[in-house]
Amino acid sequence: MISIRQRKGIQTTEVSEDYVAQEENVKLENKLPSSCTNRRLWTILSFTIGGTVALCIGLLTSVYLATLHENDLWFSNIKEVEREISFRTECGLYYSYYKQMLQAPTLMQGFHGLIYDNKTESMRTVNLLQRMNIYQEVFLSILYRVLPIQKYIEPVYFYIYTLFGLQAIYVTALYITSWLLSGTWLSGLLAAFWYVTNRIDTTRVEFTIPLRENWALPFFAIQIAAITYFLRPNLQPLSQRLTLLAIFISTFLFSLTWQFNQFMMLMQALVLFILDSLDMLPAVKKILNLKSDEHIFKFLKAKFGFGATRDFDANLYLCEEAFGLLPFNTFERLSDTLLFYAYIFVLSITVIAALAVAFRNLSYSTNQQSMYKMGEYTIGLKPETAYNLIHTILFGFLALSTMRMKYLWTSHMCVFASFGLCSPEIWELLLKLIHLYNPKRICIMRYSIPILILLYLCYKFWPGMMDELSELREFYDPDTVELMNWINSNTPRKAVFAGSMQLLAGVKLCTGRTLTNHPHYEDSSLRERTKAVYQIYAKRAPEEVHALLRSFGTDYVILEDSICYERRHRRGCRLRDLLDIANGHMMDGPGENDPDLKLAGHPRFCEEIKRNLPPYTAYFTRVFQNKTFHVYKLSRNK
Repeated sequence: MISIRQRKGIQTTEVSEDYVAQEENVKLENKLPSSCTNRRLWTILSFTIGGTVALCIGLLTSVYLATLHENDLWFSNIKEVEREISFRTECGLYYSYYKQMLQAPTLMQGFHGLIYDNKTESMRTVNLLQRMNIYQEVFLSILYRVLPIQKYIEPVYFYIYTLFGLQAIYVTALYITSWLLSGTWLSGLLAAFWYVTNRIDTTRVEFTIPLRENWALPFFAIQIAAITYFLRPNLQPLSQRLTLLAIFISTFLFSLTWQFNQFMMLMQALVLFILDSLDMLPAVKKILNLKSDEHIFKFLKAKFGFGATRDFDANLYLCEEAFGLLPFNTFERLSDTLLFYAYIFVLSITVIAALAVAFRNLSYSTNQQSMYKMGEYTIGLKPETAYNLIHTILFGFLALSTMRMKYLWTSHMCVFASFGLCSPEIWELLLKLIHLYNPKRICIMRYSIPILILLYLCYKFWPGMMDELSELREFYDPDTVELMNWINSNTPRKAVFAGSMQLLAGVKLCTGRTLTNHPHYEDSSLRERTKAVYQIYAKRAPEEVHALLRSFGTDYVILEDSICYERRHRRGCRLRDLLDIANGHMMDGPGENDPDLKLAGHPRFCEEIKRNLPPYTAYFTRVFQNKTFHVYKLSRNK
């Protein structure tokens, strides 16, 4: 532990108050199990109980989330096409590659189909293993084909149960991190309880199962736990090597499974740089071996006020709620479980300690007169605590600015708050500041308060959780089911479809047809293609739209009323508005327009085509219609 030391001039017979306090704490904790006087036996017993609780709480969380998913969709009873439709937007795209690998006659043909794919983007051959993070789907498909389990479990269940199983690993890793920081498994139990009771804000796995973050975050949590342990001073060489191996494997798997891993790695590098700059890292542990994301930087530039933009891609992100600021009601929900109050309490104390230690390190460096003018008590901060402190602060800024990233912060919030309430160092510092320090009080506070919070959480949220588990609903989307069945029955297998990114992911999964565009947006040429396809919702002439769509080999285009007549977003953020602005046209409806925007020379395509006027019927023929979707076949004549 980094601490402020006494001057050299002190006599060797004198002992610091902190040392005496720590000795008293150890003696007191040794006396707690009155029936066990052997400290080694107590440690083994505590480790066994804590480890068992960790495994049980992880498995229970996994079963709980899987049950909610089943109850919400009646997944076991609905048709296969409905199961696939339930994987919305990009989730369906990712799952389609798992399905594609299973349907391939051989593994080699499956790999060939992914490396030389010409169905995901029409008129292009794409190496999907290079473009997308789908190694997990490939690995699962190989496992399913190799293992003798086909008679016992369906492919879709093997897939979703793997994801819910990873949630067990995720919660266990959070539990272990909190335990490592506080020194008691009670802290880990509290972290797990908070994770579950704040489920709305800590995970969305039960309704977006195949999302890349649901694969990646468990490995990220393992990495944080491993780094937390690695930063402990005086580890044995074997322990260091095994921990480094865990860090390497978890980082590798995290990077392999999420397309945004580079931003998280950058953040971690920043955390370690700050710790090193403030001299908060142990000396054997300071060695570090150290156009596709352009839209992210445009989005960040516009989001943080570095100039307005008319860039379609940047505005597409800015107008989505998931990429907006964290809503204030999030803090209300987190406060309802006492998590936010506990987090602010622990964060305040650790920030004070960190500032004091940083000031000492920057002011005195290795000067041994660092205790001078620091008052009666020493202040210290363990390296692993400092690491998690800076992590949670950076996660907080990220979540506050971009709501989609809140799942990084809220899960770590559970760890950090539970650690602080069970940490002897936190209570020691607080009690000394208010002149109520006593070793017995520390022991009482670090155990009684977490237990009281656990009892409160059980009392308040257990009935609601039981109600959730007993509430039965059913997946219902007849219009989309009708569309997918029509495509399967009435269009050629090699037909090319254009439409919204979200819908086309489902088209590929349910029908296997070729797409013009899709939701994996991390490619500049795909973004340009998507903008061109989306002209079906802009004010463009039919011949212009036809030419654009045919340039991508489109045979059919799907129009959605929910986009054409969208009301979910405010004016200026509707997809049709973003297209109008990007095209230099004035937006529809009452409200202001930028002075340089002009009236369009043509009506909106998605509205006008439904009138079946000759300029449109010459290029497009309606072949399917229901309450939600309109499908038009493109003529091959220019």
